[in-house]
Amino acid sequence: MAGALTRGVFFVHSAPKAMCPHVEWAVSNVLGVRVHCEWTPQPAARGLMRTELSWQGHQGTGAKVVSALRGWEQLRFEVTEDPSAGADGSRWSHTPSLGVFHAQMDVHGNIVVPEMRVRAAMEHSYDSYRMRRELDLALGTAWDEELEPFRYAGEGAPVRWLHQVG
Repeated sequence: MAGALTRGVFFVHSAPKAMCPHVEWAVSNVLGVRVHCEWTPQPAARGLMRTELSWQGHQGTGAKVVSALRGWEQLRFEVTEDPSAGADGSRWSHTPSLGVFHAQMDVHGNIVVPEMRVRAAMEHSYDSYRMRRELDLALGTAWDEELEPFRYAGEGAPVRWLHQVG
C-alpha cells in the first residue's frame, strides 16, 4: 500500500553537463514519469550545471530519489519532502566530500533534532567544543556551509512541477 501523497523539491546545485541526462533518467525512474529539466549554468562553479524541480508523490519518494543518486560523487544536490499525514518532512543534502545528510523537518522547514541526539550532545557539556561539534553534525552545518554558495547562485532559476504516477 502506498503512503499518503506529499510534495517536495529536488535541487541539483552542481553537475557536470554530461551527467545531466543521467540525473533526469534516474529521477524519471523514481517518479514514473519522463523528467526533462531545464539546466542552467552554475555561476559558482564554471562548467557545471544546475536545475530544480518540484515533485508530488507518495511518502518516501524523496528517499527514493536520494537512493537513486547516492554515490554519484560529482553531484551536489538536495531533496526535500514535505510533512504529510502520519509522516514528518525530510531534507537530504549531498556533497561530493561529505556524502548524504538526512534530517527531519517541521512544517516550517526547520530541522528537527530528536531528543536522544540532543541528550547525546549534552553528555559532552564539559567540553563545549565537542558539544558544539555534535550539534553541528545533527543540524548538518558542514553540508549547509558547502552548499550555500551554490544555493545563492541558483536564485531565480525556473522551477517545474512533476507528479508521480500510480
